[in-house]
Amino acid sequence: MSTTVDLRKQARQLENELDLKLVSFSKLCTSYNSSNSNRDQQTRDSRSDSAGSYQDNMLVAMTTELEQLLANLTAVNDKMAGYTNTPGASSHNAALMHTLQRHRDILQDYTHEFHKTKSNFYSLREREDLLGSVHRDIESYKSSTGVNNRRTELFLKEHEHLRNSDSLIDNAISIAMATKENITFQRGVLKSIQTRVTTLANRFPTINSLIQKINLRKRRDSLILGGVIGVCTILLLLYTFH
Repeated sequence: MSTTVDLRKQARQLENELDLKLVSFSKLCTSYNSSNSNRDQQTRDSRSDSAGSYQDNMLVAMTTELEQLLANLTAVNDKMAGYTNTPGASSHNAALMHTLQRHRDILQDYTHEFHKTKSNFYSLREREDLLGSVHRDIESYKSSTGVNNRRTELFLKEHEHLRNSDSLIDNAISIAMATKENITFQRGVLKSIQTRVTTLANRFPTINSLIQKINLRKRRDSLILGGVIGVCTILLLLYTFH
């Protein structure tokens, strides 16, 4: 019977350890979820800070330790169950069965509590990971949309600038065409006058000499006018393209 007493002592010791470990495990899971909920989104998404890594390591170590304690308690209960069928234990069989059943109920409760706590923790962490993934997708979409909007705005500004340049060029061409038509008209008028004056000059030699001087002066004025128009046109085009 001393072996049975030892087994019951081991069972109670393991149960006490499990009770303390399960309380600590539950607190650690709760503090982990709270810290992740209170942490800013970027830190929660990355899970790479020192506090998160430390808690992850603690959770893995405590989970492994609890699983080992549950396995040890199961083994002790199995050994106690083996003594109920040994010869000479019939007089104590009822008490042993009652004790064994109580230890089995405790084991079942601890096992259920452990799996429930662990399941709730992983469900909450998966939810946090999902929320973090959704947040990253939203931020990525916002970032890409902002870049596209800036590009579109730049394209629109460039398009408006080109339209303004085209309008200025059209105005410059219109002015040049009107100037050309005016000059052509004046040339026709001057040519008609020249023809009449030439006719008169042929009749009167003195007038012919005067006409030649007038022609020279007219050619000089034409050159000056042409130069002025050319310079104005070049300056207008330079202003338009700059």
